[in-house]
Amino acid sequence: MNPISNHIVSWLNNYCTAAKMGGFVVGISGGIDSAVTSVLCALTGQKTILVNMPIRQTKSEFARGIKHIEELKRDFANVSSLEIDLTKMFDLFEETMPNEIAENTLALANSRARLRMTTLYAIAQQNKCLVAGTGNKIEDFGVGFYTKYGDGGVDLSPIADLTKTEVFKLADQLGIIQEIQIAKPTDGLWGDGRTDEDQLGASYPELEWAMEFNGKESDLTERQKEVLQIYRSLNQMNKHKMEPIPVCIVPKNLK
Repeated sequence: MNPISNHIVSWLNNYCTAAKMGGFVVGISGGIDSAVTSVLCALTGQKTILVNMPIRQTKSEFARGIKHIEELKRDFANVSSLEIDLTKMFDLFEETMPNEIAENTLALANSRARLRMTTLYAIAQQNKCLVAGTGNKIEDFGVGFYTKYGDGGVDLSPIADLTKTEVFKLADQLGIIQEIQIAKPTDGLWGDGRTDEDQLGASYPELEWAMEFNGKESDLTERQKEVLQIYRSLNQMNKHKMEPIPVCIVPKNLK
């Protein structure tokens, strides 16, 4: 393992021991973030449960996730897996909702993530495990590209201090299967294969640049100005995900 892997694995072990828990549960999507997170959890030697939760998932995403799970189970005796098809549950949820909600594609996409979160926590509680988050730095603290109380609902975040570029580099060092390493990042919530870049309007390297930018805007190219505006707009719009829940403090004299 390299120094970053060693550090994260040690951190995971220390946190799990301090919490007096028995291991980790990781949702597997067929993407780079969940693949890296699951390998890091497996390297702790603690119980690691990988959960595949298809909901009208594309065949390519599903196949990548299955192959990754099988490789980890082959390489690590502490790794087990569950496949829980949530499609029927999601279908029922969709049918139960009022028409105006059932026709709101973004509301339904986020509902997929929240159904998966609920599933992961049920499994984690049964096995006295922690739900390991798969978000990276740009998603979690830059543009807020995750579902509140969906994939954002976790117990700990092993890779949230790594940029997407750093996650890809770590994936290569950890030997993640090539199908996952070369796949275009996608949140897998739409069923049509749309990529993260399609939704965000910029690539992860561009957004990482914008997150760190502190120079003179007058020196920027038109594309750089556009990316900076995309980043700032998303960052502001999604502040509610990245900051503590607002609490109305009632003055003592009113109580």
